[in-house]
Amino acid sequence: MSLKELLPGKLGFGTAPLGNMFRDIPEAEAQATVLAAWADGIRYFDNAPFYGAGLAEIRMGEALAGKPRDTYVISTKVGRLILDEVEDISVRDLGEKGDVFKYGLPNKIVNDYSYDATLRSLNDSLKRLRTDRIDIVWVHDVAQDFYGDEWLAVFETARKGAFRALHRLREEGVIKAWGLGVNRVEPIELLLDLDEPRPDGFLLAGRYTLLDHSRALQRVMPKVMERGLHIVVGGPYSSGALVGGPNFEYSPATPAILDKVARIKTLADGYGISMKAAGLHFSLAHPAVAGVIPGASKPERIAEDRAALLEVVPSGFWRDLRSAGLIDAEAPLPADD
Repeated sequence: MSLKELLPGKLGFGTAPLGNMFRDIPEAEAQATVLAAWADGIRYFDNAPFYGAGLAEIRMGEALAGKPRDTYVISTKVGRLILDEVEDISVRDLGEKGDVFKYGLPNKIVNDYSYDATLRSLNDSLKRLRTDRIDIVWVHDVAQDFYGDEWLAVFETARKGAFRALHRLREEGVIKAWGLGVNRVEPIELLLDLDEPRPDGFLLAGRYTLLDHSRALQRVMPKVMERGLHIVVGGPYSSGALVGGPNFEYSPATPAILDKVARIKTLADGYGISMKAAGLHFSLAHPAVAGVIPGASKPERIAEDRAALLEVVPSGFWRDLRSAGLIDAEAPLPADD
C-alpha cells in the first residue's frame, strides 16, 4: 500500500503543539483539541517523542483511548529516546528548535539512531500512545542544525541502524510504512539515491509551503515522483508566520518573511480568501503531496483548517502570486476552483 493510499484523507493532525510548543497548554485544552479533530473526521495523527519530551504522545494516547484502532492511522518518529532521568530544560540544546518546548516535560532527551534504540523508541511510544501498533514511522531530524558538518555521520548511523530496523519491521508487517521526518531536503535526496533500504515516503516539514518551496520543488519532488512515492507536508503555515504568527522556522520571523507574508495577504484579501486556504491549497497542489498536517492547540483551529480546505480559491489568485514572484514559476498550481 502506498503512502497516499494509507492516509485517510488529505488533512491530518500534527501534534507538536500538544507538546507545549511555545506555550504551556492546559491539559483540558489539549484534550479538547484532539477530540475536535476526531469530531471533524480527521483520522491521521502524527506524533514524535521529541514533542515536549513525550508529552504530546501521552496526551494523544489519553485522547484516543477507547477509539476503534482500525479507524485511524497513527505515525510517530524515532531517533530520540526519552529517559526517566530529568534535566534542566533551560540548558537543553535543541539546535534550531531552540526553546520551543521549554514548557514540555523535563525528561532527558537523547539522540540515538541506532538499531536497538529504534526498537526501544517504538516500544516507548506504544506505551505513551496507549496503542498496540504504529502505522507509519519517520526517522526524525537526521540533518538538524546542531549536527553541523557531522550530519552525514548521523545519517550513516541511521542508515545502518534505524533504516534497517524499520525495513525489517515493515517486511514483518509490524508497521505499514517508514521514511524520513525532516525539515531539510538533503537527507531525502541522499536516501533516494540509495539502492537499499527503500522508504515508503517522507514527512517534509516547512519545506513545501507558500513561504519556502523552491529547494524542495527542484531537488526533491521530481525524485519522489520518479520513484512513485509521496510526501506529507508538515508545518504548512511555516510555524505560524503565514497566518499572522510571530515565528518562522521556530524563531522570530525576519523582516523579509514578514514582508512576503504581507504581500501574499494583500492579494488574498483582494480575493476574499483566508491565508490558511492559500497555504493548504498550495501545498496540496503538487502531485507528490499526499496530505498536510497542520498543528493545533486550540479546538477552534480544527474548524478553521477544515474550512480553509473547503474554500474556493480563484485561479486568478495563483496567477497574481506567480506574476508577483511570490511563488516559484515551476510550482504546480491548484486546479481552477
